[in-house]
Amino acid sequence: MPIEELYQNSVELLKNLIQTPSLSRKEEDAAALIREYLLHHDIPFKTLLNNTWCANKHWDNSKPVVLLNSHIDTVKPVDGWTYDPYKATIESGKLIGLGSNDAGGPLVSLLAVFTHFYSIENLPFNMLFAATAEEEVSGKNGMAILTAELEKVDFAVVGEPTKMELAVAEKGLLVMDCTVKGKAGHAARNEGINSIYLAMEEIEKIKTFQFDKVSPQLGEVKMTVTQINAGFQHNVVPDTCNFVIDVRTNECYPNNEIIQIINDLLTCEVKPRSNRLNSSGIEMEHPFVKKAKHMGINCYGSPTLSDQSLMDYKSVKMGPGDSARSHTANEFIYLEEIRKGIEKYILLFEGLVLE
Repeated sequence: MPIEELYQNSVELLKNLIQTPSLSRKEEDAAALIREYLLHHDIPFKTLLNNTWCANKHWDNSKPVVLLNSHIDTVKPVDGWTYDPYKATIESGKLIGLGSNDAGGPLVSLLAVFTHFYSIENLPFNMLFAATAEEEVSGKNGMAILTAELEKVDFAVVGEPTKMELAVAEKGLLVMDCTVKGKAGHAARNEGINSIYLAMEEIEKIKTFQFDKVSPQLGEVKMTVTQINAGFQHNVVPDTCNFVIDVRTNECYPNNEIIQIINDLLTCEVKPRSNRLNSSGIEMEHPFVKKAKHMGINCYGSPTLSDQSLMDYKSVKMGPGDSARSHTANEFIYLEEIRKGIEKYILLFEGLVLE
């Protein structure tokens, strides 16, 4: 299919997706649009809840498997929109609407690329495409449940707005709930053991601690206390103080190791909410990375989280659009970004040989 036809189909699909509300966990109608597109192009697919995936026509079990993945869900529209977030508005070369940039543009561009390669015989790899749900809430019914259903995957490209630069590493996330115990008492009589003061000592440890391993792409592991709560009355010394640590991890540490380090550092009770959102990284000598560098594509480490965190195989993050526009009022993507995104993706995969 000519690039121009792929591009026009992509824009039309993205306009329909914008006009179809698809908040996280409510993506049924958006999933239906993806399935209609695949039916129209005679591409068989499988479904699981609001996830949809498909494989190239001439599958060969002896070849490595490439996964193209992006998400169909959006966040809620923030205050400040001057356009209807659920109306696809084209103005001055921009397509404006909720989810246009994050991640509608990358999603439809990767789908165009899959459509391009779908019927080609003798590809040096197999190709899967997956449009998944619940990415914006790191939900359990998106990529998390689809991973077990997919064929063996050797390498993945996750579609997120990166200005078509290549994110070769991505920070992971740990959220830690901490509980400090003191002893209640009357404030006027200097009784009890103030849990707030004890928590301050713990927080100071967090503030001054530095992890040894520094990533060349992502830098240091970053710990930040983001919430604190204690006390119910002005004249009672609080016996319990709770606080939350936001931990942005690098690829040098698995999350389980980070949890152990924090437990050893603090004396209070520490409970991770989840340990599944790991950091990711890929070697700079990987064939896809080497080809991107040869094409002059900038490689960098991304501070933002995506479904890469749920993948236990090699992956990168790349797509048209700009992460700075995500989750903002009057979110948009330039139409030309979609066209160039499709072209660049195809060039990256043409002749790619995975070792």
